[in-house]
Amino acid sequence: MAWAVALTAPIAASQAVDAPAPQSPPVKERYLISRFPDKPSLTPTITIPIDPLGFTAPGAIYLGARNALVSLDFIDETRLLFTFRVPGLLHREAGNNAETDEREIRAVVLTLPKGAIEAESSWTVHDRVRYLWMLANGHFLLRDRNGLSEGDATLALKPYLDFPGSLLWLELDPSQQFLVTNSREPVPAPQKSVTASAIGQSGASSAPASGDASDQDSSDAGGAPPEFVLRILQRKSGHVMLVSRVRAAVHLPINSLGYLENLRGKGSQWTLDMNYFAGGTRMLGSVDSVCEPDDTFVSEQEILVTGCGPQGENKLIAMTSAGRTLWVAGAPTTEIWPQLTVAVNGSRLAWATLDATHSINSYSPMDADDIREQSVTVFNAADGNITLVSPLSPIFDAGGNVAISPSGRRVALINGGGIQVFDLPDPPSLPTPSTPAHH
Repeated sequence: MAWAVALTAPIAASQAVDAPAPQSPPVKERYLISRFPDKPSLTPTITIPIDPLGFTAPGAIYLGARNALVSLDFIDETRLLFTFRVPGLLHREAGNNAETDEREIRAVVLTLPKGAIEAESSWTVHDRVRYLWMLANGHFLLRDRNGLSEGDATLALKPYLDFPGSLLWLELDPSQQFLVTNSREPVPAPQKSVTASAIGQSGASSAPASGDASDQDSSDAGGAPPEFVLRILQRKSGHVMLVSRVRAAVHLPINSLGYLENLRGKGSQWTLDMNYFAGGTRMLGSVDSVCEPDDTFVSEQEILVTGCGPQGENKLIAMTSAGRTLWVAGAPTTEIWPQLTVAVNGSRLAWATLDATHSINSYSPMDADDIREQSVTVFNAADGNITLVSPLSPIFDAGGNVAISPSGRRVALINGGGIQVFDLPDPPSLPTPSTPAHH
């Protein structure tokens, strides 16, 4: 039976502030290469052709639309869940939901190394954004309309959560104890305005662009309450811990202890503040970025901050949850629309981007013809060392074409007409706040 999610009052956070975290020693910045190889830097140990599975590469018309067309995930070290849109006519709904598209998604569970089909199914979803999130126990969450279903390796689905309105996006903390959800829930006419808490006013970045209606401004000339609702829920019980009405769908980085906010300082300085569920806040440190940083908890102990350099180029800063910088990497200005994939245990992360023929900025915008390729760089989370670089073909600008196994020892890519699986060395141990980092 699905749990019904009700709108409750936001939880107030304590205003107590701990002492700032100690300053980190200088860290040498790495720079990603601007020209990726024509083939992976490692030889795949397994290649599974995907055309026999019924897969058809998307046409050029989809490039730039950022539609979620595939998902690739490890169920465990020896099984993959591969789902993809089945080409066909779009079924457009009439009435208030005329902007949504009904799509058929084919799902197959593949056993390694031969790629035999262990289970298969077909699902229907009603928009063009991400629809599947893998859980640590080999289960997954499937999103459609106002509900979530939970599935497993048999691909059987059961109702999990129902929302009062359309569920637009969700995220999990590294321990997968909590869900962060964004939904569209218009306020009933008799209800008075609901004041957004601080969580919706600062420190949260926009959810990934995708062509969904959530990208549009929800305010109106009459100052009506916003239609978007942000929640933090306990995953196992469905209990709502925090809820707030916000002006747009937001990304809220959390771990099992609390959530992060970005506070603007002087110039290009941003301060990272940790807001604890138990009450109180703590300043973790600061980063230099000309744009508002995008924070992600890679693990309970590590945060990846994505900022912008002076020319708008991406800048990756990995720090501990105590605020100590571990490593820094800079990306060329030709790498755009990054997609991040993280191993369940936080040991490795994959950074996939579209690679353009020139720097993209307000003076030199992007055209579809400017996209040269899509590529991925796989990092050790602990030290920032690169373990794999590869092109990705065909291009999926909304991601879903990269997977990392639960142990971090395997990476799977959709590339060159197949699923390529790479075996990597054991990842280095993740640092703890008390463990010195090695550079």
